[in-house]
Amino acid sequence: MRIGELAERAGTTTRTLRYYESRGLLPARRSGNGYRTYDEDDIRLLEQIRTLQDFGFDLEETRPFVECLRSGHPAGDSCPASLDVYRRKLSELDSLISELSAVREQVGAQLVRAEAAVSGGPDPQCGMTGRRVQGEGA
Repeated sequence: MRIGELAERAGTTTRTLRYYESRGLLPARRSGNGYRTYDEDDIRLLEQIRTLQDFGFDLEETRPFVECLRSGHPAGDSCPASLDVYRRKLSELDSLISELSAVREQVGAQLVRAEAAVSGGPDPQCGMTGRRVQGEGA
């Protein structure tokens, strides 16, 4: 198939496909008349790239999966390099989850302080500045 048909079937643009080709992720095969040609395996490569990007992988992180698919592994993630990328991504996600949990705790504490101020309790201490906050209407 030609580049337009591949783009349509893969739900992307010809510009994106050319970019992937320039990055070495999509094979650059040419027919006798110079047109780019693709097959069903290329659709699978694009599906793999899109799925990984939907999960937050950057384009370069998809390379080991593409290479794994090209080497004949049907899932594209059973090669050592793909497994390494999975491990790094999980570590990155764990770090982000920890950071977000800490921020969530801080926001929750601020909410408790703010709600106490609204309900007429003593002037609360602002958790961000450490200063006492005058209640409204006091």
